[in-house]
Amino acid sequence: MSAFSPPITPLVLLHGAGGDASVWAAQAGWLSRRGWTTLALEFPAHGATAAPPLHRIEDMADWVWRQLDARQTGPVVLAGHSMGSLVALHAAGQRPGQVRGLALLGTAFPMRVSRRLLAQAENAPAEAIDNVVRWSYAQAEPLTPAPGFQSPQVYRALLMQQQAHWAEGSVLASDLGACDQYDSGEIAARQWGGPTLFLLGEQDRMTPPSNAASLQGVLISHRTVLLDCGHNLMAEAPHAVAHALADWMERELFAAG
Repeated sequence: MSAFSPPITPLVLLHGAGGDASVWAAQAGWLSRRGWTTLALEFPAHGATAAPPLHRIEDMADWVWRQLDARQTGPVVLAGHSMGSLVALHAAGQRPGQVRGLALLGTAFPMRVSRRLLAQAENAPAEAIDNVVRWSYAQAEPLTPAPGFQSPQVYRALLMQQQAHWAEGSVLASDLGACDQYDSGEIAARQWGGPTLFLLGEQDRMTPPSNAASLQGVLISHRTVLLDCGHNLMAEAPHAVAHALADWMERELFAAG
Protein backbone atom coordinates (compact mmCIF):
# COMPACT_ATOMS: atom_id res chain seq x y z
CA MET A 1 0.00 0.00 0.00
CA SER A 2 1.43 3.37 -0.99
CA ALA A 3 2.09 6.02 1.63
CA PHE A 4 -0.38 8.87 1.95
CA SER A 5 0.76 12.02 0.14
CA PRO A 6 -0.73 15.18 1.70
CA PRO A 7 -2.23 17.67 -0.75
CA ILE A 8 -1.07 21.25 -1.03
CA THR A 9 -4.31 22.46 0.59
CA PRO A 10 -3.10 24.39 3.67
CA LEU A 11 -4.33 23.79 7.20
CA VAL A 12 -5.02 27.25 8.65
CA LEU A 13 -4.62 27.38 12.45
CA LEU A 14 -6.43 30.02 14.54
CA HIS A 15 -5.47 30.57 18.17
CA GLY A 16 -7.71 31.26 21.14
CA ALA A 17 -8.19 34.25 23.44
CA GLY A 18 -4.94 35.91 24.44
CA GLY A 19 -2.81 33.51 22.42
CA ASP A 20 -0.65 33.67 19.32
CA ALA A 21 0.73 31.33 16.68
CA SER A 22 3.13 29.69 19.15
CA VAL A 23 0.30 27.69 20.73
CA TRP A 24 0.30 25.54 17.56
CA ALA A 25 4.08 24.98 17.47
CA ALA A 26 4.01 21.27 18.34
CA GLN A 27 1.19 20.47 15.91
CA ALA A 28 2.55 22.61 13.07
CA GLY A 29 5.99 21.02 13.41
CA TRP A 30 4.68 17.45 13.47
CA LEU A 31 2.26 17.99 10.58
CA SER A 32 4.91 19.75 8.50
CA ARG A 33 7.26 16.79 8.94
CA ARG A 34 4.40 14.57 7.76
CA GLY A 35 4.10 16.68 4.60
CA TRP A 36 1.21 18.99 5.43
CA THR A 37 1.28 22.72 4.77
CA THR A 38 0.27 24.71 7.85
CA LEU A 39 -0.39 28.41 8.32
CA ALA A 40 -0.85 29.73 11.87
CA LEU A 41 -2.33 33.23 11.80
CA GLU A 42 -2.14 35.80 14.61
CA PHE A 43 -5.10 38.10 15.11
CA PRO A 44 -4.54 41.87 15.48
CA ALA A 45 -2.89 42.76 18.82
CA HIS A 46 -1.58 39.20 19.15
CA GLY A 47 1.93 37.97 18.44
CA ALA A 48 3.55 40.00 15.65
CA THR A 49 0.31 41.51 14.34
CA ALA A 50 -0.21 45.18 15.13
CA ALA A 51 -2.96 46.46 17.46
CA PRO A 52 -5.75 47.35 18.01
CA PRO A 53 -7.63 44.08 18.51
CA LEU A 54 -10.87 43.16 16.79
CA HIS A 55 -13.82 43.03 19.16
CA ARG A 56 -16.21 40.79 17.20
CA ILE A 57 -15.92 37.22 15.94
CA GLU A 58 -17.46 38.32 12.66
CA ASP A 59 -14.72 40.93 12.15
CA MET A 60 -12.02 38.36 12.93
CA ALA A 61 -13.49 36.03 10.29
CA ASP A 62 -13.43 38.86 7.74
CA TRP A 63 -9.81 39.52 8.70
CA VAL A 64 -8.91 35.83 8.19
CA TRP A 65 -10.27 35.87 4.67
CA ARG A 66 -8.34 39.06 3.88
CA GLN A 67 -5.13 37.33 4.98
CA LEU A 68 -5.90 34.23 2.91
CA ASP A 69 -6.94 36.24 -0.14
CA ALA A 70 -3.69 38.20 0.05
CA ARG A 71 -1.75 34.91 0.13
CA GLN A 72 -3.89 33.42 -2.68
CA THR A 73 -4.12 30.18 -0.75
CA GLY A 74 -7.03 28.72 -2.67
CA PRO A 75 -9.15 26.15 -0.77
CA VAL A 76 -8.16 25.60 2.87
CA VAL A 77 -8.88 23.49 5.91
CA LEU A 78 -9.72 25.70 8.90
CA ALA A 79 -8.86 24.74 12.47
CA GLY A 80 -9.47 26.93 15.50
CA HIS A 81 -9.14 26.61 19.25
CA SER A 82 -11.67 28.18 21.64
CA MET A 83 -12.16 31.76 20.36
CA GLY A 84 -10.43 30.65 17.18
CA SER A 85 -12.99 27.86 16.77
CA LEU A 86 -15.78 30.44 16.59
CA VAL A 87 -13.80 32.45 14.05
CA ALA A 88 -13.15 29.33 11.98
CA LEU A 89 -16.83 28.38 12.13
CA HIS A 90 -17.99 31.82 11.05
CA ALA A 91 -15.39 31.97 8.27
CA ALA A 92 -16.49 28.56 6.97
CA GLY A 93 -20.08 29.77 6.92
CA GLN A 94 -19.07 32.86 4.97
CA ARG A 95 -17.32 30.96 2.17
CA PRO A 96 -18.18 27.26 2.34
CA GLY A 97 -16.97 26.73 -1.22
CA GLN A 98 -13.42 27.67 -0.21
CA VAL A 99 -13.24 25.35 2.81
CA ARG A 100 -12.45 21.63 2.53
CA GLY A 101 -12.94 20.87 6.22
CA LEU A 102 -13.43 22.50 9.62
CA ALA A 103 -11.77 21.44 12.89
CA LEU A 104 -13.17 22.89 16.13
CA LEU A 105 -10.97 22.43 19.22
CA GLY A 106 -12.16 23.25 22.73
CA THR A 107 -15.33 24.73 21.27
CA ALA A 108 -18.77 25.60 22.60
CA PHE A 109 -21.80 27.49 21.43
CA PRO A 110 -22.86 29.75 22.88
CA MET A 111 -19.44 30.42 24.41
CA ARG A 112 -20.58 32.37 27.43
CA VAL A 113 -18.00 33.93 29.77
CA SER A 114 -18.76 34.65 33.40
CA ARG A 115 -19.43 38.28 34.34
CA ARG A 116 -16.78 37.98 37.02
CA LEU A 117 -14.07 36.86 34.59
CA LEU A 118 -15.02 39.53 32.05
CA ALA A 119 -14.74 42.24 34.72
CA GLN A 120 -11.51 40.78 36.01
CA ALA A 121 -10.00 40.68 32.51
CA GLU A 122 -10.85 44.36 32.08
CA ASN A 123 -9.75 45.64 35.48
CA ALA A 124 -7.21 43.12 36.78
CA PRO A 125 -5.92 41.18 33.76
CA ALA A 126 -3.11 39.45 35.64
CA GLU A 127 -5.65 37.90 38.02
CA ALA A 128 -7.86 36.92 35.09
CA ILE A 129 -4.91 35.27 33.38
CA ASP A 130 -4.11 33.28 36.53
CA ASN A 131 -7.68 31.97 36.53
CA VAL A 132 -7.67 31.17 32.81
CA VAL A 133 -4.41 29.24 33.17
CA ARG A 134 -5.67 27.31 36.18
CA TRP A 135 -8.93 26.38 34.43
CA SER A 136 -7.20 25.43 31.17
CA TYR A 137 -5.32 22.36 32.43
CA ALA A 138 -6.55 19.05 33.79
CA GLN A 139 -3.13 18.44 35.37
CA ALA A 140 -0.80 21.34 36.05
CA GLU A 141 2.31 19.15 36.28
CA PRO A 142 1.74 15.59 35.01
CA LEU A 143 4.17 12.96 36.27
CA THR A 144 5.04 11.96 32.71
CA PRO A 145 4.32 14.96 30.44
CA ALA A 146 3.92 14.22 26.75
CA PRO A 147 6.67 15.40 24.40
CA GLY A 148 5.91 18.98 23.47
CA PHE A 149 3.89 19.58 26.66
CA GLN A 150 3.61 23.31 27.39
CA SER A 151 3.54 24.03 31.11
CA PRO A 152 1.06 26.39 32.77
CA GLN A 153 3.95 28.73 33.56
CA VAL A 154 4.83 29.04 29.87
CA TYR A 155 1.19 29.55 28.97
CA ARG A 156 0.82 32.27 31.61
CA ALA A 157 3.90 34.08 30.25
CA LEU A 158 2.37 33.98 26.77
CA LEU A 159 -0.92 35.47 27.93
CA MET A 160 0.87 38.16 29.92
CA GLN A 161 2.99 39.04 26.89
CA GLN A 162 -0.11 39.80 24.82
CA GLN A 163 -1.20 42.43 27.35
CA ALA A 164 1.70 44.65 26.27
CA HIS A 165 0.49 44.79 22.67
CA TRP A 166 -2.36 47.21 23.24
CA ALA A 167 -1.76 50.13 25.57
CA GLU A 168 -5.40 51.28 25.55
CA GLY A 169 -6.96 48.23 27.18
CA SER A 170 -6.92 44.52 27.87
CA VAL A 171 -6.51 42.19 24.90
CA LEU A 172 -7.86 39.30 26.96
CA ALA A 173 -10.98 41.28 27.87
CA SER A 174 -11.55 42.11 24.21
CA ASP A 175 -11.17 38.46 23.20
CA LEU A 176 -13.39 37.08 25.95
CA GLY A 177 -16.02 39.70 25.21
CA ALA A 178 -16.04 38.68 21.55
CA CYS A 179 -16.63 35.04 22.54
CA ASP A 180 -19.40 35.94 24.96
CA GLN A 181 -21.26 38.16 22.49
CA TYR A 182 -21.11 35.88 19.45
CA ASP A 183 -24.60 34.59 18.65
CA SER A 184 -24.41 33.38 15.04
CA GLY A 185 -22.86 29.96 15.57
CA GLU A 186 -25.80 27.81 14.52
CA ILE A 187 -26.47 30.03 11.49
CA ALA A 188 -22.83 29.74 10.43
CA ALA A 189 -22.92 25.96 11.00
CA ARG A 190 -25.93 25.60 8.70
CA GLN A 191 -24.25 27.76 6.07
CA TRP A 192 -21.13 25.59 6.30
CA GLY A 193 -22.66 22.12 6.62
CA GLY A 194 -19.46 20.34 5.60
CA PRO A 195 -17.12 17.78 7.21
CA THR A 196 -16.24 18.85 10.73
CA LEU A 197 -13.96 17.53 13.45
CA PHE A 198 -14.82 18.25 17.08
CA LEU A 199 -11.65 17.79 19.12
CA LEU A 200 -12.58 18.19 22.79
CA GLY A 201 -10.97 17.76 26.21
CA GLU A 202 -12.84 15.33 28.47
CA GLN A 203 -11.79 17.39 31.52
CA ASP A 204 -12.33 20.82 29.95
CA ARG A 205 -13.74 23.18 32.59
CA MET A 206 -13.97 26.21 30.30
CA THR A 207 -15.82 24.68 27.35
CA PRO A 208 -17.07 21.26 28.58
CA PRO A 209 -17.70 18.75 25.77
CA SER A 210 -21.46 18.85 26.38
CA ASN A 211 -21.44 22.54 25.39
CA ALA A 212 -20.65 21.60 21.79
CA ALA A 213 -23.94 19.70 21.45
CA SER A 214 -25.86 22.47 19.66
CA LEU A 215 -23.25 22.63 16.89
CA GLN A 216 -22.97 18.85 16.68
CA GLY A 217 -26.71 18.69 16.18
CA VAL A 218 -26.51 21.01 13.19
CA LEU A 219 -23.31 19.65 11.65
CA ILE A 220 -24.43 16.15 10.75
CA SER A 221 -21.21 15.29 8.89
CA HIS A 222 -18.93 15.39 11.91
CA ARG A 223 -16.49 13.30 13.88
CA THR A 224 -15.95 13.83 17.61
CA VAL A 225 -12.67 12.93 19.30
CA LEU A 226 -12.36 13.20 23.09
CA LEU A 227 -8.90 13.56 24.62
CA ASP A 228 -7.94 13.03 28.25
CA CYS A 229 -7.01 16.65 28.95
CA GLY A 230 -8.41 20.08 29.77
CA HIS A 231 -9.20 23.15 27.68
CA ASN A 232 -5.65 23.83 26.48
CA LEU A 233 -5.55 20.72 24.31
CA MET A 234 -2.57 21.71 22.16
CA ALA A 235 -0.40 22.28 25.24
CA GLU A 236 -1.55 19.35 27.36
CA ALA A 237 -1.94 16.69 24.65
CA PRO A 238 0.22 18.07 21.83
CA HIS A 239 0.84 14.94 19.80
CA ALA A 240 -2.64 13.51 20.34
CA VAL A 241 -4.03 16.70 18.81
CA ALA A 242 -1.64 16.49 15.85
CA HIS A 243 -2.46 12.80 15.27
CA ALA A 244 -6.21 13.47 15.46
CA LEU A 245 -5.99 16.29 12.92
CA ALA A 246 -3.87 14.23 10.52
CA ASP A 247 -6.03 11.12 10.85
CA TRP A 248 -9.21 13.10 10.17
CA MET A 249 -7.77 14.89 7.16
CA GLU A 250 -6.21 11.77 5.68
CA ARG A 251 -9.22 9.50 6.20
CA GLU A 252 -12.14 11.85 5.65
CA LEU A 253 -11.03 14.88 3.64
CA PHE A 254 -8.36 13.66 1.26
CA ALA A 255 -8.65 9.87 1.22
CA ALA A 256 -7.38 8.33 -2.00
CA GLY A 257 -10.09 7.00 -4.27
